Amino acid sequence: MTSRSTRLRLAAASSTLALVATGCSGGSGDDASSTSPVGSSPSSLQTTESSSSSTAAGSADPAMAKFYSQKLTWADCEGVKCAKLTVPVDYANPGGATIQLALSKVPAKGKAKSSLVVNPGGPGASGYDYAAAADGIVTPQIREHFDVVGFDPRGVGRSAPITCYSDAQMDTLLGGDPTPDDKAEQKSVQTDVGKFAQACKDKAGPLLGHVSTVEVAKDMDVLRAALGHDKLDYLGLSYGTFIGSTYAGLFPAKVGRFVLDGVVPPDITSKEMDLGQAKGFETATRSYVQDCVSKGDCYLGSTVDQGLATIRDFLKKLDANPLPISGQGPVTKFTEGWASLGIAYGMYSKSSWPVLTFALKAAMNGDPNELMGMANQYAARDANGSYADNGMQSFYAVSCLDRASTNDLSAFEKSNTEFIKQAPTWGSMLAWGSLTCGEWKVPTTGKQQKITAAGAGPILVVGNTRDPATPYEFAQRLAGDLKNARLLTLDADGHTAYGQNSCINKAVDGYLMNGTLPAEGTKC
Repeated sequence: MTSRSTRLRLAAASSTLALVATGCSGGSGDDASSTSPVGSSPSSLQTTESSSSSTAAGSADPAMAKFYSQKLTWADCEGVKCAKLTVPVDYANPGGATIQLALSKVPAKGKAKSSLVVNPGGPGASGYDYAAAADGIVTPQIREHFDVVGFDPRGVGRSAPITCYSDAQMDTLLGGDPTPDDKAEQKSVQTDVGKFAQACKDKAGPLLGHVSTVEVAKDMDVLRAALGHDKLDYLGLSYGTFIGSTYAGLFPAKVGRFVLDGVVPPDITSKEMDLGQAKGFETATRSYVQDCVSKGDCYLGSTVDQGLATIRDFLKKLDANPLPISGQGPVTKFTEGWASLGIAYGMYSKSSWPVLTFALKAAMNGDPNELMGMANQYAARDANGSYADNGMQSFYAVSCLDRASTNDLSAFEKSNTEFIKQAPTWGSMLAWGSLTCGEWKVPTTGKQQKITAAGAGPILVVGNTRDPATPYEFAQRLAGDLKNARLLTLDADGHTAYGQNSCINKAVDGYLMNGTLPAEGTKC
């Protein structure tokens, strides 16, 4: 298995909070309709695999034949096999410009029965890196029998990355005010996110209008064909479930064994998503405080309500008077925005709670360095102010194409009041979650509608009862909408379930290996 820090970084990336400089999340439905290098230079050792004529028939459009019949040339790249997949920028114009997607593959330790395509979520997280960490993301049984394959979705990481801001500019954006208190602050936040949106339009070019989840799902079908499979086997976490359900809606006959863990429903609205996450993080934080109180002498207070109030008071103080901080590149003030990211990072896994306790207690005593370190982990940022990837930027590019929002500040004020009633700690931060998309400069192309995937094979939907980023009711919702699905439940803290619990692992592995679904109502 990979180190816990690597696993947590991937988990945090799998569902970026909308509170991050007021972002948003995506949506689609059943009937939705330049080049980039692939990381390291390949060595001379190469293998080739091509699609058969049967798998190439993924599209009726003759202009798509060259994409569906392409061959993948695998090379050795820093411990994994890597390749490039060519796809059209605009599927409505397959004869036009193309981009190349970065692929990684970790071959099965034994004889591979198939490829398992994986995606950790985001949007904006690297599927390339996720697959490269195969020993830490799937069980030994799956490693033995599956080639684990990942790809950076269009606009992400190594696949024609969309980069709008410099690292220093991203520091300013992420450290900004997530809870504007009055009309002047609201207007200031709106201006700030509007500048970011304009920078994306100015720098990203035509690709900015073609990084939707529907287009990523279509890319994934081209990948299926290039891998030589009639059907696609897939493990998608968090936003990766949205890619998976979109694929199932578009290509139900091509669905093999699909595991969708930590669900983002395709029919959810921006407001529903923001409120769902606010309530999810409230539940997770309450569970964290309950754990602290139950152990006695809790630094936050003697009751759960006192503890939550202590956290809220700390964030409110930071909003008014940020703490000074050094050794963090351009960042010299530890703001409410950075603190929120650090605390949120601690909610993704119960194993992070001791670290969060140490960091949050220190910050409350005037030393924010450890909590800033957790915020850095969330944002894939180092102490020098360098970002490891463009995940925090491509998040908006994808999300704002998938789901429309408004720029009416009065609507956000109304949401703010409503959210705080249901999530006092996180409600205000998430209430402003879709303002960036309200200011986006490229028209939304996504549609919020249910996906039934009629004609697809059985899909395994997995949900965690106290998941902060993708609440359990989201999994229930998708499992109910799909025509052929089974819901598997984990009663635990943390984001997603597979890899966190032996009962879940056994059920998921049984399905991936031989198609056997867990019994109806299985709860681990």
